[in-house]
Amino acid sequence: MFTKAILLALAASPLVAAHGKVAVITGDAGGNTTALGIQGGIVPGPGKNSVTEVDTTVFKSTKAATDGLGKTTGGGQNTLAKMAAVMAQSGSTLPQVSASGGSISGTIHIVTTDGAGPYTAIVDPTGTGSFSTGTAATVTTQVPGKKGNIAAPKQRGLVTRTLVNLGIVKRASNVNEDHAFAASIPAGTTCTGTVGGQSGVCLVKIVNPSNAGPFGGVIAIQMKA
Repeated sequence: MFTKAILLALAASPLVAAHGKVAVITGDAGGNTTALGIQGGIVPGPGKNSVTEVDTTVFKSTKAATDGLGKTTGGGQNTLAKMAAVMAQSGSTLPQVSASGGSISGTIHIVTTDGAGPYTAIVDPTGTGSFSTGTAATVTTQVPGKKGNIAAPKQRGLVTRTLVNLGIVKRASNVNEDHAFAASIPAGTTCTGTVGGQSGVCLVKIVNPSNAGPFGGVIAIQMKA
């Protein structure tokens, strides 16, 4: 059993900021996209935080249903105007979601240990970033983690994992793991936004609850009849 002195010493260890990002999302009826701010293969998976975290979106509030598109350290504030760059990278066909029983699925990349699950998805039908008045999607495939934290591969022993989840041991600088994510979009959703030259667009905020962030990303989708 750990003594009080050992626990206090561990608690005094500096925490390492960490990230998780939305790497790719597809719709059940076709199409795909990345999140705003994603830079693609030029950002390495393993390595120092300063180079692996540059395209991860950071939001202001741990409450998922709050407005705004977040920002990245590499690109600054996310804006709707930057959606054109997203589409240039992933193609002009956004994720197409069936109007009845449709869904999105894809990959969330845990960059470092505060970028873990569980993730929440909020749909903004106006396509403006007004997530405070949006609707929660039902997450059907979840990213592992507790309160946004996960032990790094070298910290997966029971005792160390417990200390990481409690937030009293130093986070590893890198996790570099991909995890599947999927969510059902509420039936009857009507998208009214215009983004990147596309009309009939909804925005979806995918975000974890990490106190160091929170982290995640914003994607654009369209409903298909």
